[in-house]
Amino acid sequence: MSRRWIVLLKAIVWTLCLCPVSLLAWKATHDQLGANPLSEITLSTGHWTLYLLLTTLAISPLRKITGISWTIRFRRLVGLFAFFYGCLHLMTYLWFDKFFDLHEIVKDIYKRPFITAGMTAWILMFPLALTSTAASIRWLGGKRWQVLHRLIYASAIAGVVHFWWLVKRDLTRPEIMAAILVVLLGFRVIDRGLAHRTVQPAAISPER
Repeated sequence: MSRRWIVLLKAIVWTLCLCPVSLLAWKATHDQLGANPLSEITLSTGHWTLYLLLTTLAISPLRKITGISWTIRFRRLVGLFAFFYGCLHLMTYLWFDKFFDLHEIVKDIYKRPFITAGMTAWILMFPLALTSTAASIRWLGGKRWQVLHRLIYASAIAGVVHFWWLVKRDLTRPEIMAAILVVLLGFRVIDRGLAHRTVQPAAISPER
């Protein structure tokens, strides 16, 4: 794929990823956030964190299934936007809900399991965002960088658990997200198992 097409596709991805926060900003400035603005902002930023996190996890399977290799170029960008929305989600809670009251925040984390799961998901995302540059890959080395970035699996699981425990009645959306996550993680387990079975016979094949 030519450089011109890559630049165009990156512009499209940037635009699509910025649409949710732009819509929230428009609603905020036009008094369209409903009766509970805090809830609207919290839910929207939380949903988009999970949507983009799952999209990030879907890129590698999509590349392997379709053979379209250029999709991998956007994995880091989408992952960083997932962290961006995760930061907005966390900041909404810390600032507008708890007003940076450390005592209340610690008590909330200790007493409310869904808050604990959400904090865990964000903490696991933080080192991934911090080491998302090419310089970090060189500094850590390819192997160590890959091991570190497997934290995305644990972060996605914690994020889905956070959402599941948060919802009290209609579990449809958390169930859909959980099902998608199971499929994406299951694909990786099966793919690695098949790759291991393919390599194994070659490793023990008799000498000619």
